[in-house]
Amino acid sequence: MITESLNMAEILLLEDEPADAYLIKMALRESRIMANLHHVSDGREGLAFLNKTGRYANMPRPDLIFLDLNMPRMNGSEFLIEIKGSSKFNTIPVIVLTTSDLENDVMRSYQLGAASYITKPVDMTQFISAIHQLGNYWFSLVRLPQGHKT
Repeated sequence: MITESLNMAEILLLEDEPADAYLIKMALRESRIMANLHHVSDGREGLAFLNKTGRYANMPRPDLIFLDLNMPRMNGSEFLIEIKGSSKFNTIPVIVLTTSDLENDVMRSYQLGAASYITKPVDMTQFISAIHQLGNYWFSLVRLPQGHKT
């Protein structure tokens, strides 16, 4: 089983709501997406994770980032500005996964470099379906960059 875990995708989830983080974890499990999910609560923690500082020193580089927009300390837009402005992290695809369906949030997220914008469905069945579709697209169809592992 160790070999399988080495080939698993690494996903970093930035989500301040514990209930939403739990739903995403359950949706990934229900969808049978082979991924290690790492959860942080805001953009500052996300940057610490990426930069491997403090308690995140031994964490892997994520293949994909799920990002909520509305978080304390450093929100999703501020986080996007930071990582998409960094040659170290700008190749990591960022999926905005948020409750906001405001056109301004959608437009701004894409302008800041988000790869996708998904409004969280309220219904659990739809939510699991959305995560399953995300997994199929990002881990079956799309070729993610290799060689940037640090």
